[in-house]
Amino acid sequence: MDLFEKCKAFTRADDVKAAGVYPYFHAIQESEGPVVKIEGRRIVMAGSNNYLGLTADPRVKEAAIKAVEKYGTGCSGSRYLTGTLDLHVELEERLAKFMGKEDCLLFSTGYQTGQGIVPVITGRGEYVISDKDNHASIVAGTLVAAGMASYVKDGSQAVLRYKHNDTKHLESVLKGLPKDAPKLIVTDGVFSTSGEIVDLPNLVRVAHQHNARVLIDDAHAVGVIGKGGRGTASHFNLVKETDMTFGTFSKTFASLGGFVVGERVVINYLKHHAPALIFSASPTPASVAAALAALDILEKEPWRVENLMRNARKMRAGLKAMGYHVGEHDSAVVPVIIGDTDKVLMMWRALFDAGVFVNAFIRPGVPPGMEMLRTSYMATHKDEHLDKILDIFASVGKSMNVIN
Repeated sequence: MDLFEKCKAFTRADDVKAAGVYPYFHAIQESEGPVVKIEGRRIVMAGSNNYLGLTADPRVKEAAIKAVEKYGTGCSGSRYLTGTLDLHVELEERLAKFMGKEDCLLFSTGYQTGQGIVPVITGRGEYVISDKDNHASIVAGTLVAAGMASYVKDGSQAVLRYKHNDTKHLESVLKGLPKDAPKLIVTDGVFSTSGEIVDLPNLVRVAHQHNARVLIDDAHAVGVIGKGGRGTASHFNLVKETDMTFGTFSKTFASLGGFVVGERVVINYLKHHAPALIFSASPTPASVAAALAALDILEKEPWRVENLMRNARKMRAGLKAMGYHVGEHDSAVVPVIIGDTDKVLMMWRALFDAGVFVNAFIRPGVPPGMEMLRTSYMATHKDEHLDKILDIFASVGKSMNVIN
């Protein structure tokens, strides 16, 4: 059998395109935040992770432009060698202080960050315990860790999973491991699909009882929950008890890249051992400058976090009142669970045609019965945008007999 035979046999995407309900890879021609232009039409965006609405903020754009003028378009090297700018150092210092930790390390993408931590901080005879519903970047990191363990002759690096956000099952998994063996528990802070917030108080309690460190992915939490948008640990007043937090610049920070914060000795270890850092070109000047400008705005304008949560709560309540099955979690992600792939795709198309863009999540990205229209909101959505989204959801839902 030829290596490419499976590629030729893959027709699902073409079939969905032919049916006119393909929800992916639609090019945005212009973006003003809450409203975008797609296929020549102005559409209300209800699927972006631009939580604070800063990608179009003049201050962020100006910072990126000035960085290009001063430093050029790229760094032409890794952070380890010729790719460190004073901008990188400044952002690391600022983020560490903002997140209440000793130090910070930047990565070139948020996806790389998980791979730059999990397989590096754990080793032979040590364990990674991961939430079953963790983001793909964490899963990739655990797979790298497991692959590295297969080459170890005198020991092993075990990667285990526990039931989603279930600290009782987590505790049972930990009880089955050697008591004195080093362990890392890794979980999303706000889960990207459902918007659910991790049960951090119980997770931390169990971790401390079983000699485990805690790593939180706050990609969908920083700028959303916690004091001034400082994320999950801040939300639960557990900053000191949470060992490491990592995140991305592609959401709240209106840019591209990733970061991890923690103890200085741990960050120093990652800095000198993580292949994802050492062998990758560093974040571009424009990306870092944009993230710095976004951090400035987050610190000076905490009302944006309040606006964001007000908007998300309004939409959650409104969709629920119509009769939709809506995730109850208090974050900026508001999933509308439909439970049927074909209906999700048809509803996506109807919403799009009526002027609203949402994300269609279908199998295998979600479990059977959890097929959904994932909506997410921005601080810059106005009531006129939100009311239009609700009106269109009401009309489409009734026309398709999803709601009465």
